[in-house]
Amino acid sequence: MVSVGVSRMGKTNVIFIDPGAKVNSSYYCEVVLGQGLLLDIQARCRHHRWTLQQDGAPAHMARTTMNYLKKQKIDFIEPDMWPPNSPDLNPVNAVCGALQQRVYHGRNIDTVERGRTEASDNH
Repeated sequence: MVSVGVSRMGKTNVIFIDPGAKVNSSYYCEVVLGQGLLLDIQARCRHHRWTLQQDGAPAHMARTTMNYLKKQKIDFIEPDMWPPNSPDLNPVNAVCGALQQRVYHGRNIDTVERGRTEASDNH
């Protein structure tokens, strides 16, 4: 599993979720946001104003995640204000779907390790 941010400023680095990790609010806040996405977003956007939009994953919607974002003074869209699951209104889902199709086209990948091995064997 991976996480990435996309905006008019470009995309963040891809954050790889540790194999076997339970992505609950604590892991999401500490690892995905705290050690990855937020640092990358802040570095890319510098003085530009930005707003975080997430999807409906339970770790994104958790009260502890909302409290973490508020404590970090991150401008974000509250879950009850998120657009419906439509690629027209949530372009991140459309981008991820298109990338996923390109990456997995013609491949049979059972695990992250196998996928990395196959990808490195092809180069």
